[in-house]
Amino acid sequence: MAAQSKLLLQSDLSPTYLLSRLASLYARHRTKISRGVYLTLFVALVNRVRNAINEQKAAAARQGDHPQPTRETPSAKRKKVELNREFFQSLFKLLKIVIPGVRSKELRLLVSHTFFLIVRTLISLYVAELDGKLVSALVRGRGKDFFLGIAWWMVVAVPATFTNSMLSYHQCKLALQYRTRLTQYIHSKYLSQMTFYTLGNLDDRIKNADQLITVDVSKFSNSLAELYSNLAKPVLDMMIYNYQLSRNVGGEGLFAMALLVQVSANVMRVLTPPFGRYVADEAKLEGEYRFSHSRLIDNSEEVALYGGHDAEKTTLDKGYFTLIKHVNYILRRRLYHGMMEDFVIKYFWGALGLVLCSVPVFFRVPGARGSSLGDRTESFVTNRRLLLSSSDAFGRVMFSYKEITELAGYTSRVSTLLNVMEDIRDGHFEKKLVSSAGAEENAAVLRGRGKVTTGPDIEFTDVPIVSPNGDVLLKKLSFTVKSDEHLLISGPNGCGKSSLFRIMGGLWPVYGGTVRKPPSEEIFYIPQRPYLSRGTLRQQVIYPDSRLEQVRRGVTDEALYEILRVVEIENLVEKEGGWEAEKEWRDVWSGGIQQRVAMARLFYHAPKYAILDECTSSQDLDTERIMYETAKSLGITLITVSHRRSLWKYHTNILQFDGQGGYVFTKLDAEKRLRLEDEKEEIEIQLRAVPDIEKRIAELEAVVAERG
Repeated sequence: MAAQSKLLLQSDLSPTYLLSRLASLYARHRTKISRGVYLTLFVALVNRVRNAINEQKAAAARQGDHPQPTRETPSAKRKKVELNREFFQSLFKLLKIVIPGVRSKELRLLVSHTFFLIVRTLISLYVAELDGKLVSALVRGRGKDFFLGIAWWMVVAVPATFTNSMLSYHQCKLALQYRTRLTQYIHSKYLSQMTFYTLGNLDDRIKNADQLITVDVSKFSNSLAELYSNLAKPVLDMMIYNYQLSRNVGGEGLFAMALLVQVSANVMRVLTPPFGRYVADEAKLEGEYRFSHSRLIDNSEEVALYGGHDAEKTTLDKGYFTLIKHVNYILRRRLYHGMMEDFVIKYFWGALGLVLCSVPVFFRVPGARGSSLGDRTESFVTNRRLLLSSSDAFGRVMFSYKEITELAGYTSRVSTLLNVMEDIRDGHFEKKLVSSAGAEENAAVLRGRGKVTTGPDIEFTDVPIVSPNGDVLLKKLSFTVKSDEHLLISGPNGCGKSSLFRIMGGLWPVYGGTVRKPPSEEIFYIPQRPYLSRGTLRQQVIYPDSRLEQVRRGVTDEALYEILRVVEIENLVEKEGGWEAEKEWRDVWSGGIQQRVAMARLFYHAPKYAILDECTSSQDLDTERIMYETAKSLGITLITVSHRRSLWKYHTNILQFDGQGGYVFTKLDAEKRLRLEDEKEEIEIQLRAVPDIEKRIAELEAVVAERG
């Protein structure tokens, strides 16, 4: 009897008996347990939201106590790319650009894309049930039901394949529309108010705007379009599949599994490297490497003359291997992270899913199918299919976190470009200044801003002239250029001539005083090396006008031909194949021809004022005379930067810099100045002979002393 009692006691304490007792207790108190589980879930969700709000408030308080510097310094920390409030603000700003309104094509595409996402999820749900029925019919040996299910399977394949193709089409179309909207917006800002010039010459924050506009905008658009599809579909799948699973296996089991999945997901997120920052750094290194090649191409002649190919190769190799080192580092981090993701998502979560799907087989779940072998098989297969789809959806959500971090990197790059362009349009520049910029007096000049007004003539009143690196070359410059009062500007290199005509052309900021000048369309600039655009021969003469604007001006091709005749290059029309000929003109024409084309461009536009920067350096005196006399006959007031004495007679005033912070602005009497210059040269020649004369006198005195 004692042995029998002992066996009964062991049987009562066996795992099967205990599990059965727990299941019966759970069945009696299922309603209370379910309510407790859902209440716990709700409290956890509320607590999660409250913690997130507190973290945001704490971050805002820390930012208020320790404001970030507005200017980048060498000691400044590198900007982190992460999923914070700044990222979402930047992303929302970009979204307003790429989706401008409720009637936009982009929003219609999003709605259509969402519709097909829902259809795809419903089809997947039906396929899961159909899969269970097929296996159930196979287990029960019902051939008719099995082949009927196969027929329905093939019927469902038609809308399923159409839906998948439409989803792929909509995603690509959305990426293209996003890029088009964003590129058009950036072009409108970049190519207005001289922003493209200021961005590269007066501000140091953006070094590779070309890569940002061409490459990073495209990557941002693709990432944004992919992210919506990769997030919306899994989230919708999880909601529908989990609802159906909760009906089939019970909400408590699904909750327990979701809790374990959430814990493991949090661990994975903590261990996930900052791929967003890695992507931003890679894009930056790519831009620097590309910029090094562009710089070599732009300065290839100088490098070749110096024989600097070895030095340039060292620079390019250093940039490339720095990039490759960073890419290899990212690949290693992705390797370890991928191993962790595969183990957790495919195997750990898969094991949990098998346990969950087995619940209706071992326990009676209210609302579940019958207890026969076929019913249990159908239930298991259906639940297994739903669980796999739900797990796959959750896995895609987890993988999308990495995609979101990459999107954060592209968002940071593009939004930085937009923010810098807005700062520039508002007159705020951030440039590393050197030399005298460190002096307090000069620093005060650089912090100031002058006033620019519109008037019939050009007048500078107490305007500082500042070099590109921050040197204050002239603290106050004042002069006036009225109509038909032609001005000659001269002085040594680095004295401020270039900065002066950049201020006149609206390229340079006014750091103080007052500048009055005509509208920009009434001032025309011709550099020493003229710019030749890509296009036809006609476009080289009428640039930046188009053919339509030429017609609006009432200028015929015959008139253009006469302009070319004035500068003695009318043979170009026949030689190059007519007005519509297209070539790489910079390679076709010599420097002298290019300067004549630029002067013909000036005659076509006939502005009120023209700034000529050594634009006749490759011309003989006769051609130079024709150019200046023709320009004056057209009523163009000339402002010339040159050292050539032959140009004095075409100007009435002179602005001469001494290179020491001083200047002279006065009337120019060409004949008198020529006489004075000739006399000066004669005296300088005589003065250069003084040492030889003194040496000869000393020799003669020595001879006389010896004889005496």
